[in-house]
Amino acid sequence: MSVTDHQSGTHLQEISDGVYRISTPVMLPGDAGAFSFNQYLIDDDEPLLFHTGLRQLFPAVLDAVTRVMPAQRLRHVAFSHVEADECGALNQWLAVAPQATALCGTVAAMVSVNDLADRPPRPLADGEALALGRHTVRWLDAPHLPHAWECGFLAEERTGTLFCGDLFTQPGTGMPALTQADILGPSEAFRHNMDYFSHTPQAGELLEKLARLRPGTLACMHGSAWQGDGAGLLRALAAELARPA
Repeated sequence: MSVTDHQSGTHLQEISDGVYRISTPVMLPGDAGAFSFNQYLIDDDEPLLFHTGLRQLFPAVLDAVTRVMPAQRLRHVAFSHVEADECGALNQWLAVAPQATALCGTVAAMVSVNDLADRPPRPLADGEALALGRHTVRWLDAPHLPHAWECGFLAEERTGTLFCGDLFTQPGTGMPALTQADILGPSEAFRHNMDYFSHTPQAGELLEKLARLRPGTLACMHGSAWQGDGAGLLRALAAELARPA
């Protein structure tokens, strides 16, 4: 399935079995230029949305979800860390999906989501898995990678998809939903221009933790999702981060 809403520019495409990328192009203020915000929907017995999108993007993202399934079927609303583009529309999703629950790491629940969410969240411990039906997701704590104490990622085991949040952020719009082309170069250029990494000394160790999963798809929050040797690309990012500034 590949659908574009011509009013908002929001593009919906299945990037692996039952996993859909929803991408909306925007123009950032100032000199930052064109950018994109991606959400990912896993359609299963217990559907999961990774990233809610900004509150202002909720109507466009909702429309994209309803092209795959009724929004009220949604059971899990997950995100990497607490930031407007990650969870700004959380309560709007909880309102349209009465059985849905916020899904996050234990630190995020403790410091923010217990208070922010209109219903109690379901916190996941590091390494904890959750079966959705045909798909199984596993939470991985990754504090301060690239930023936020509560940061973590979800790995979907059946398709080998790592929902890697702000890692490999690529600026611009109009990129393919799924690519095998270089994303490390563009993402590193963007990082050097607008440094959003915390530069935690544990970055290499955390990236190796992710690399050991050997993902075949990296579901990036900004830009194209990527298909290939995910372990190699994660280790290449670790090598870039280890370079002297």
